[in-house]
Amino acid sequence: MTKQQANWSPYDNNGGSCVAIAGADYCVIAADTRMSTGYNILTRDYSKICKLADKCVMASSGFQADVKALQKQLAARHLIYQHQHNKQMSCPAMAQLLSNTLYYKRFFPYYSFNVLGGLDNEGKGCVFTYDAVGSYEKVGYSSQGSGSTLIMPFLDNQLKSPSPLLLPAQDAVTPLVEAEAIDLVKTVFASASERDIYTGDKLEIVVINAAGIHREYMDLRKD
Repeated sequence: MTKQQANWSPYDNNGGSCVAIAGADYCVIAADTRMSTGYNILTRDYSKICKLADKCVMASSGFQADVKALQKQLAARHLIYQHQHNKQMSCPAMAQLLSNTLYYKRFFPYYSFNVLGGLDNEGKGCVFTYDAVGSYEKVGYSSQGSGSTLIMPFLDNQLKSPSPLLLPAQDAVTPLVEAEAIDLVKTVFASASERDIYTGDKLEIVVINAAGIHREYMDLRKD
């Protein structure tokens, strides 16, 4: 008789995909609303996008319980910052805080894969992309989650940003206007939902510009 091994993991992967695109004066952050485990859909209407400050939004895929814990931690740290400095954190400051928060837990990480998007101090769009232990990079566009392997090559093809090794340093923001970026995001999710079973149901798009934050939704395939 073979000995059966009891296997328990503190982590799960709830799937889903996130995308962020930075423009000259805007940032578009989008994610689908499907939350799964294995071959089961837990809910078709779960928002993966969290507003951290007036001009800073985070989209997260991975283990949604860890994502919730991370969001609470960031909200608490941001509240302390506001009491001490009498202002909200800028997007680059929040990006550094997120990196520090993830790195602090590197020996038992938050199993979350994040993209952070917003406007910097000059009103230009910025996107930061992360791994689970806080390594991050400022980019013009990024994707995380179960559909990222399908989405990223498409974004590379459409928006290829200059190498960060080029001197003098090139600007990372994409040349698209806001409406074109929104259309591109809709196209990549419609495409990814055809091939990735963990991406689907509905697309939530958050646009940040000088006027503030606004949301829009689009239906994706539900099977």
